[in-house]
Amino acid sequence: MNKTKPDFEAFLRKTFQSPLDSIAGFLLKLGITANLITLFGLVGNIVAAYLIARGQLLAGGLVAAFMAPLDAVDGALARKAGAVGKFGAFLDSVVDRYDEMILLAGVLYYFQTQAYTLGVMLTYAALCGSVLVSYTRARAEGLGFSGKAGIFSRIERAVVLILGLVFNQLFISVGIIAILANVTALQRIFFVWKQSKQT
Repeated sequence: MNKTKPDFEAFLRKTFQSPLDSIAGFLLKLGITANLITLFGLVGNIVAAYLIARGQLLAGGLVAAFMAPLDAVDGALARKAGAVGKFGAFLDSVVDRYDEMILLAGVLYYFQTQAYTLGVMLTYAALCGSVLVSYTRARAEGLGFSGKAGIFSRIERAVVLILGLVFNQLFISVGIIAILANVTALQRIFFVWKQSKQT
């Protein structure tokens, strides 16, 4: 259960390493830092959430799709600059959480303006599941366990949400996130429980 995700991440890193390094090298020449890219991504996702809240789902999805790769760009830029530090990693993780919560807040507001109660409830469930996926891993690792397990982490959630926005299937995408994010959180709880029995 805990092997699938690392393999997927390794595949993405290997596939996009060359273009990411090229982009990072270009940005480095311009004097742009990794933390600046991280914060730019946050501002972009605020714009995306605003568009979603106003019902401009395609525009919001396209902005979110443009912002999504910046999470990889900031890491590549930090490595290229030799400036990989604890605060940068901390800021990146925190902003990742804000990015996701802000986008889902935009979705929740949109459903609320449409008086779509089920959509609001599913979005809230998706938000809870997304937060718990991150929290269970962070808490597990803080206690000395591995928390990297489960079927549906942030990359998958971002892709599903963006596709739902772009193809006007927002309710379906939020429903998928609501179910699979919470399943993933439960998987991580079970994974940590199994580890605790081995110590």
